[in-house]
Amino acid sequence: MLVLTHQILKQIKLEPLVSIIVPCHNSAKFITATLNSIVAQDYPSWELIIIDDQSTDDTSTIVEKFARKYSNVQFIPLQKNMGVSNARNLGMTKASGKYIAFLDSDDIWLENKLSRQVAYMEDKKLAMTFCAYNRINEDGVTISGVTPAPFSVGYEQLLSHNMIIFSTSMVLKSVIGNLEFSPAGHEDWIFFLQLFKKCKLGYGINEPLALYRIRKDSLSSNKLKAVVKTWKILRESEKLGLVKSLYHFSKYAVLTILKRLR
Repeated sequence: MLVLTHQILKQIKLEPLVSIIVPCHNSAKFITATLNSIVAQDYPSWELIIIDDQSTDDTSTIVEKFARKYSNVQFIPLQKNMGVSNARNLGMTKASGKYIAFLDSDDIWLENKLSRQVAYMEDKKLAMTFCAYNRINEDGVTISGVTPAPFSVGYEQLLSHNMIIFSTSMVLKSVIGNLEFSPAGHEDWIFFLQLFKKCKLGYGINEPLALYRIRKDSLSSNKLKAVVKTWKILRESEKLGLVKSLYHFSKYAVLTILKRLR
């Protein structure tokens, strides 16, 4: 168990607590790098809530061993597979921080990710922030330049394109309230749409503070599924009319094509 010195404890008390929520399922290949990037943060005041969604590989063993080393890490192994949305929802109920930061079990944070976001949010009194990032492949090799973060994003912009990578987001817990993740695909997109109905805008930090891993088996890499689910989000989740849905879907299609051409 990690022993915290009096000086570190004093510093932690002066900083707002950030609750980090990491759901995982069969992530043994990547989870160690993800967890190490949390421990390497230069921001001291955080708690980590890891929910293992019935992994069948060594994920649970790796995480349990990691959790035993740190007093601020809570490991929750689920008794049955509940899906990533339910795992995140459970994590949010366990969070006690002023802010909640989400991190997927295959992504990585740079060491100043939390400190930069907390400082920005505290200074400007913001409810939600995100940041620029680099994409990496399954081997951890960078496969793109920096994807910049816009200054701000609102609900209408988000209807056409989710430009916020989930692992870069940090949200004021009090604003989340009773919001939950939907079990439908693109649950992060739906969550942000609901969130922006409450806090209006999310603000970007245009510095690459995270590494977003592209996996061959990820839902976001399946283009056909993404197209179908996007249409369902507009029509079923957001209940937009046909004309407005077609407008935003057309913008989504154009932006997706341009993204692939880069």
